[in-house]
Amino acid sequence: MFKSLVILWAGIAAASTHCAAQATVHVQPASVQGPRTLQERTSSAVVRDYLQSWRSFSVAFEQNRADLLDSDFVGTAKDQLAATIMQQTKLGMRARYQDRSHDIQIVFYSPEGQSVELIDKVEYDVQIIDRDKVKATQRVTGRYIVVLTPAEVRWRVRVFQEESE
Repeated sequence: MFKSLVILWAGIAAASTHCAAQATVHVQPASVQGPRTLQERTSSAVVRDYLQSWRSFSVAFEQNRADLLDSDFVGTAKDQLAATIMQQTKLGMRARYQDRSHDIQIVFYSPEGQSVELIDKVEYDVQIIDRDKVKATQRVTGRYIVVLTPAEVRWRVRVFQEESE
């Protein structure tokens, strides 16, 4: 019986993994302004860590747990997102985000290597959940200005600002 439960659980886990669609990602060639050259390895790490921040952002909002932002966000970005999570918790609501596509371009790398700015034209779905019932679903297209800063072993989002088009 235990073996069949393990097999059943593995099947459910695999199915749930396949249900969550992966976002398509397009990274434009960097058009870095400034005196510092952006190495391919740094560019790849920035994009990888930025996309990971979207995953932690999504889980944090769905579970109403601001602590899940800690590994990927710092400063203003973390403070603003945590405040939003606290507000939706007070209202008894949650939000489920599913990013669909990212069109990323790195536009600035600071001379001392302490920040990278990128622009992301992102498309995502958001569901508003009130006491476990989906109240609304909306597809959103936005343009984000993002500043990442290096931490011990990864890049973390310091500014995460949607820009009006």
